[in-house]
Amino acid sequence: VLLAEPFHYRDSRTAQGVAEVHAIVPFSELYARNGLQFLPFNTLYQYRVDERMTAADTVLLLPDLVAFLLTGASVAERTNASTTGLLSIDDGDWDTDLATRIGIPPRLLPPLVDPGAVIGSLQPELAELVGKALPVIAVGSHDTASAVVAVPMTSPSAAYISCGTWGLVGLELAEPVLTDAAREANFTHELGVDGRYRFLHNVTGLWLLSESVRAWEAQDGARIDLTELLAEAAAVSDDVPLFDANDPSLSAPGDMPSRIATLVEASGASAPTERAVFTRSIVESIAAAFAETVRAASDLSGREVDVIHLVGGGSLNALLCQAIADRSALPVLAGPVEATALGNVLVQARALGAAVTDLEGLREL
Repeated sequence: VLLAEPFHYRDSRTAQGVAEVHAIVPFSELYARNGLQFLPFNTLYQYRVDERMTAADTVLLLPDLVAFLLTGASVAERTNASTTGLLSIDDGDWDTDLATRIGIPPRLLPPLVDPGAVIGSLQPELAELVGKALPVIAVGSHDTASAVVAVPMTSPSAAYISCGTWGLVGLELAEPVLTDAAREANFTHELGVDGRYRFLHNVTGLWLLSESVRAWEAQDGARIDLTELLAEAAAVSDDVPLFDANDPSLSAPGDMPSRIATLVEASGASAPTERAVFTRSIVESIAAAFAETVRAASDLSGREVDVIHLVGGGSLNALLCQAIADRSALPVLAGPVEATALGNVLVQARALGAAVTDLEGLREL
């Protein structure tokens, strides 16, 4: 039984959790233990301030909650668990010492399973509903973990951008890069399928555009044709002002155009008044942040990047793809769009013996 409805991860209560956790364990120590970039919504901060923890039998991330509702089994899929901040970068298991220090009872942390493990079978009433007792298989349940499985990786020196609301920008590595420079650059080590590390940085993605369009639609009382707006933005020939796409002031919902305008004007430039120019400014600012992050990933890892794979919904945005190529001076290969779904299916297919066993073979497929 759920004790209450889940909070949205952008909920402001996490700010207090950050202050309390860092007062106990400095961020430099956290990074050495879990390899995660600082994000104010990382799960350990949320758990720290959740008053329901003491009344709970277990805590489940949302994909694991879905698995529980299907099977009755309480487990934690490892790629998503790695984003909590409570998984050790050394062995990929729960860091129970860290959990105890920040007031999270280790008994609440469920057993870990890897992508491809059979979590259980559908509960009898669900099997009757669908007509078959199907197995429920763990996948890379962090959406980026599944998306990276489906990145074609045409080169061993490829970078990837999984682009939707967020842009997850980085490299797939076999070993972590736990340097002071990586910590200061706020690069993370989320686990991927087959024990790979997703060495990446979260960059604000198309959230900036979608929230701006939402504000304009509310202002107009009518829907905006995004394809038409992007075509008009592509036709803008003059230089447009750039802003920091990762500025914290842009993280919450609500009136995105005015907050972007404030950032632009604070830099000494004039905020665009035409929506096509404003849209071009958003796209170019996102592309600049993506290109800079690819360069940083290359410098920090010592791996020279020769191609960027852009997957997810952002790969449909031709203007964004071209802007990234222009600003990175690298070829950008777009697609697949539904990378997360494809990575999910590939892992399940392998678990059922219907696909090759190695990750490279899955990508070739």
